[in-house]
Amino acid sequence: MRILLIGEYSSVHWTLSEGLRALGHEVVVLSNGDFWKDYPRDWNLERKLTPIGGLQYLCRLLGYLPRMRGFDAVQLINPMFLELKAERIAPIYKYLRRHNKRIFLGAFGMDYYWVNECSTRKPLRYSDFNMGDELRMNADALKEKADWSSTPKESLNKNIANDCDGIIAGLYEYYACYKPNFSSKTTFIPYPIRFGKTPSITRHDKLNIFIGINKERSEYKGTDIMLKAAKEIVAKYPDKAKLKIAESIPFHEYQTMMDDSDVILDQLYSYTPAMNALAAMSKGIIVVGGGEPENYEILHEKELRPIVNIQPSYESVFHELEHLVLHPESIIPLKKQSVEYIKRHHDYIKVARQYIKAYGMEKDLYL
Repeated sequence: MRILLIGEYSSVHWTLSEGLRALGHEVVVLSNGDFWKDYPRDWNLERKLTPIGGLQYLCRLLGYLPRMRGFDAVQLINPMFLELKAERIAPIYKYLRRHNKRIFLGAFGMDYYWVNECSTRKPLRYSDFNMGDELRMNADALKEKADWSSTPKESLNKNIANDCDGIIAGLYEYYACYKPNFSSKTTFIPYPIRFGKTPSITRHDKLNIFIGINKERSEYKGTDIMLKAAKEIVAKYPDKAKLKIAESIPFHEYQTMMDDSDVILDQLYSYTPAMNALAAMSKGIIVVGGGEPENYEILHEKELRPIVNIQPSYESVFHELEHLVLHPESIIPLKKQSVEYIKRHHDYIKVARQYIKAYGMEKDLYL
């Protein structure tokens, strides 16, 4: 089967491509590498921030278009799957629809349904846009609402969602927002993680805490609160904890910095671990972040509970970190559970098989 994956978020598409290739399929990833993160891709399509960057981008895209035909399945990372205005993406989508067998939309991040559902129906107890019944009014949340609601991006998202053959959600949160609107075509498939050799599970003399920060999204993702709590823990227990901070660095550098950590702090307002946190778990690193019951339920996980679940508050983060500091005997079991959790639910080949089933191409599996 020939598969085209367009766009990138935190190596979701590249890791999926590796799993699909391992099953014998022909896969092409077209992306900009997720901007400064610079993830691998087969066809590079990035927009340079220069006076002629937009023109160069269009020329490169037009050069790729004839090659973006004849695929059995095309998957879009997001309705805004190109670095173009929504009005210009719409005809590209129609072209892809006309010249390929099936089109699938990824529900992997920011889009109209995520913004609208969390702001109106509020299926989650908390999210990027709500805390219970109360709407979050921070600058990033307001910006995203203005960007997606009653705009061409909303129209594009609605048109693609209604027209495509399937919608694949990578986290429980996105599934909860799409499923009520597109019950027959929305599927949940966990994010893929390529598992290396089984890590050596050890515990350091001090609790090594790691946090990655995107300066532009710190308040929105809650890393400002998590960072404050981590700093207070280190100040209170200087002989028992230390902190490492990675700020807006490429993926390979981020991975290297993370490697000797015991704990990673990830996304205050999430229900579930996303790609960075899952990659950390595969290395035997404990995630302090989203591990709500819904996360385990959608995976049908009855035994493992490796994620140190936090509520979206400074007090909760501080409390859970302090518990880890004061109960070092819990570190090794949680690390072992983290590795098993990834093997059980996120192995990239297992996930690739689920994608083939969602694409309706089970007969093409190379078992």
